[in-house]
Amino acid sequence: MNVGIAYADKFKQTWLKLEVPDGSTIKEAIEFSGLLKQFPDIDLENQAVGIFGKISKLDTKVADGDRVEIYRPITADPETVERRDRNNDDE
Repeated sequence: MNVGIAYADKFKQTWLKLEVPDGSTIKEAIEFSGLLKQFPDIDLENQAVGIFGKISKLDTKVADGDRVEIYRPITADPETVERRDRNNDDE
């Protein structure tokens, strides 16, 4: 069956389309894709994964046509990020 695997680090977005065996899990599809070797910083035990934007467990089975996504952890420091004024309606 055909699935897509999407991942983006700070510098590059990667979208792979590949064939995986029927009954494959998210984790197996990611391992089969080779992304873990291409991006050694991916830590599946600590990073969220999902299918079409819905957070899922690594042992979730993928279906034909699914887009598996590996999400990066949020790393912004709230003390250094400029705050937006939500009450500014002047524009």
